[in-house]
Amino acid sequence: MSFKSAIDQMTSPFDKTSIDTVVAIEARGYLLGAGIALKIGSGIVPVRKPNKLPWLTFEESYELEYGSETLQIHQDALCKGDNVLLVDDVLATGGTLRATINLVERFGANIVGISVLAELTFLNGREQLKGLQAHSVISY
Repeated sequence: MSFKSAIDQMTSPFDKTSIDTVVAIEARGYLLGAGIALKIGSGIVPVRKPNKLPWLTFEESYELEYGSETLQIHQDALCKGDNVLLVDDVLATGGTLRATINLVERFGANIVGISVLAELTFLNGREQLKGLQAHSVISY
């Protein structure tokens, strides 16, 4: 699958959706998120691990199978009412996306969907997404 094909497939379920901002999750999500933002003409906001962003941040900690992690987003990254598409490379247990959802909800932004390249369905990560529209190009 080419990069262009992956981007096209990741955006197709949201073609009729107004999206202001793509929120891309560190680090492979940045590559996909940048391609999606360019295609749809939106802005892009990074979600990063601690101490990587150069401004005031909100943070969210979450549990992994092997420990815990924290993600951060700039405090001025989104506005109330922004329509946001979350982008990552893989949906596994859903912890990273759940933490990102929690960060985005602090702004009062609308999460219009979640798009990932691959989903590991046997890990039941969609259970963490509380009814949000989630799309994966490849499912295992």
